[in-house]
Order: sequence, then C-alpha cells, then structure tokens
Amino acid sequence: MSTPTITSSQQAIDTEHQYGAHNYHPLPVVLNRGEGVYLWDVEGKRYYDFLSAYSAVNQGHCHPKIVGALTEQAQRLTLTSRAFYNDKLGAAEEYICEYFGYDKALYMNSGAEAVETAIKLARKWGYMKKGIAPNKAEMVVVEHNFHGRTTGIISFSTDPDSTKGFGPYMPGYKVIPYNDVEALERTLQENPNICGFLVEPIQGEAGVVVPDKGYLAEAHALCRQYNVLLLADEIQTGIGRTGKLLASDYDNVKADILILGKALSGGVLPVSCVLAADEIMLCIQPGEHGSTFGGNPLAAVVAIAALEVVSEEGLTENANRLGEMFRERMRRLITQRPELVTLVRGRGLLNAIVIAPTPDGRTAWDVCVALKDKGLLAKPTHGDIIRFAPPLVMTEEQLHACCDIIEEVILAF
Repeated sequence: MSTPTITSSQQAIDTEHQYGAHNYHPLPVVLNRGEGVYLWDVEGKRYYDFLSAYSAVNQGHCHPKIVGALTEQAQRLTLTSRAFYNDKLGAAEEYICEYFGYDKALYMNSGAEAVETAIKLARKWGYMKKGIAPNKAEMVVVEHNFHGRTTGIISFSTDPDSTKGFGPYMPGYKVIPYNDVEALERTLQENPNICGFLVEPIQGEAGVVVPDKGYLAEAHALCRQYNVLLLADEIQTGIGRTGKLLASDYDNVKADILILGKALSGGVLPVSCVLAADEIMLCIQPGEHGSTFGGNPLAAVVAIAALEVVSEEGLTENANRLGEMFRERMRRLITQRPELVTLVRGRGLLNAIVIAPTPDGRTAWDVCVALKDKGLLAKPTHGDIIRFAPPLVMTEEQLHACCDIIEEVILAF
C-alpha cells in the first residue's frame, strides 16, 4: 500500500478529519516546516510562531544543536528499555540534577506521565516518611488547574471539557481556590493525611493566570509547617519561559518535587522529568514504577542539548527582556480598544490578552484567524483568552514586527 501524498492544506485538513480522532480544534493552517521563530505551511506561506507548541519549542524550531544530538545518537542506539543500563542516561541525570539543584532525577516521556509520577512519589513518601495510614493519603490541588488528561489527573480537574463523560473519578484530592493561602492553611489544618500540594506557579492553560507576589513562598512555608510536599508543575512555565529559569524562582522557592517537560527537549521528541531529594525519590524501589521509553538514549542526549542551548544563548534573560516590551505594547491596546482588549497579563514570554466578544458575536477565535491571515499563529483558550508564547530565540526586531501585526488586527477588528 502506497503512502498518501498531501499536496494542499485543504487536502491535509480533509484527510485528518476523515481518518483522525476529533479531539482537537486546530486553526485552519497546515504546517510542514519550521526554523527558529518561523513556520511555513504547505503552500509556502511563512508565519511567526506565537504558541511554541504550548511552550515546548522555547529553543526555536529545529535548533541545529538539539537536532544534531538527536541524529547522531539515532544512528548509534535509540532504545534499550530500563531492563539494561545505557551509556547516556546517567550523564543526563547528573546534568539535570546539577542544573536545577536536586539529588535525583526520574525521566519519563510526556508531561502527564511526569505528573502521575510526582503524585505517586508524594503518596509513597506520605506512607513511608510521614506515617499516613495505608490508602489514606490525599493531595491538595487548585481550581482551574491543568496537569494533563489521564483518567487520574482529570479526577481533580475543574474544567467540564476535561471531565464530562469520563468518570468515575479517582478519590483522594481536595480542590481549593488558586492564589488563596488561607484556604490552603485551613485545608492543611483540617486533614493530617495530606501528603502534597500540587500547583502551577503560573496557570498556563487557564489563561496565564499569575498569582500574587509571595503566594508560592507562603504556600511552601505552610507545606513545611504541616509536613507536606510542594509539587511544582513547571511543564509549561519552566526552562526560561517566564523570564526566570523556573517560575518558582520569582518567589525564591525550591519545590520538594519539580515537574518538567515540554521544552526539556526543545520540541524534538517527548521528554519529561521529575526531580526530588533522595529522601523522596528513593521511596520508590525497583518494580514499583517505570516506563519502556522513559530515559531512553535519544531523550537523554536531547535533554542535555536542550538545556545547554537555554544557558549558552541566554534565553531566560531574553525572555525577561522581551516580555517587558511585549506587555508594554499590548497594554496600549487596552487604551486604544478598551471595549475589545480588557486585560493583559503574563511573565517573560508567557503572556495573554483577554478579548471581549464583539456586538456581532466575534470572539478570540476570530482574532486568531485574522492573525493567522496576517502571518502570526496564536491560539485561544477558554473562549476569550489568547495566549502569546513565542520561541525564546526571538529577537527584539522580530518581536516588534509581531506586535505590529497584533496591533493591526486588533485595531481593525
């Protein structure tokens, strides 16, 4: 059987609609090439990427150093499973532990896998170290969280799109408001069986919701007071995206369990990682958790290369500098079109603007379609929010060119 040939965007869209699951609603653009901050569609039109595959492509598309590490290793050894050692994993574990300041690393594949891993670690620690009775450990989470789409993770989601029709749900989670230290303290006081507090330092999928300054530090102090682990989901916010290496760094917080993914590979292949101290990580023993592909040689060399690029090219600092410029430009739109642009928020190059529906019923989706037509790709979330997250390799000139496009679309809308 011959491989189908796609020759036009519409053919690609129609083929995917016919043969693929309908679990996404993409913008009507079909991409086939990327380099740096740019993407090209099947017809050859160039776009600025302002989503970065949900912050997985912080280092830019097809970064030569990362792709080079991948291709060189792919010709030697790709997979052994963890039934045997390979000569790349230990170096990757050492590198990432020193990079972020932890004792132990556990590499997985997807972000959701890493979250599930962190939850299992916290529970096992709760039983072995805190002395929680068997099967009684509970976790505190927050409203409007997004940590993945497994049946375990959606059990504590407050988004109906994630939960409706997928029950029954797993017990053991207490949901409290985000950015509410008092609610956290009440919950920890009332329940001695809590083993962990799982939180995004900035809520990405919820629309780039930035908590009050000091929120994470106060939460961490409470966790210490009540002997509870702080689990920071930095899958989207980590690795330079917010203008610091980790979003937790804004509050000078070192989480007890750090969860990374997305940009850990520069978007080259699925890689995630969980980091913790020995007393937490070593609660899990052989046979109790694992993954066939987790820690494979390809992922190991790619993760090192991806992190090296962030350091060598000053991408964290660039995100901080360009983020300030971007928000300044976007806030002008509130003054120019206050009936349409109601809010601008973010840190570094993780930003969002809130769009009010127009009298004729147009929404943030229509703004994104108009941006696409002008050569800039972004995606709405929750109906009225547009998330803007370009690759961190973007230059100041490119940023202002993109702001010009956004401004042109908004003012004409």
